[in-house]
Amino acid sequence: MTPRRLAWLPVLLLLALVALPVPSTTALAAGKIGKDCTFKGRKLFGKVKVVDAFPDLKVQIVDAFPDLKVQKVDTFPEKCGQWKMVDTFPDLKIQFVSAFPDIKIKYVTSFPGLP
Repeated sequence: MTPRRLAWLPVLLLLALVALPVPSTTALAAGKIGKDCTFKGRKLFGKVKVVDAFPDLKVQIVDAFPDLKVQKVDTFPEKCGQWKMVDTFPDLKIQFVSAFPDIKIKYVTSFPGLP
């Protein structure tokens, strides 16, 4: 290659990098939970047990930008985000963590589900 052609190489590399699609952070967060209210095949409603080891899901409680809004209910947890806390026969076992969660939740008193 001639020196003149080599001078254009950094410009072409920069243009190639700029042209690459970059997902936004909101798109990444929205993609964690499916529209059917599942995460990695686990439904995110029903009877939930909090455990200290071997969870199905690691959860972090946040005040803003949750992946799922959760409502604690006493009966019939049939809608997305409705959790009935139990000690036996859970549908889902969760562990609360402060870093590196699978999903982030926010507790609400009404309108549970995807934000």
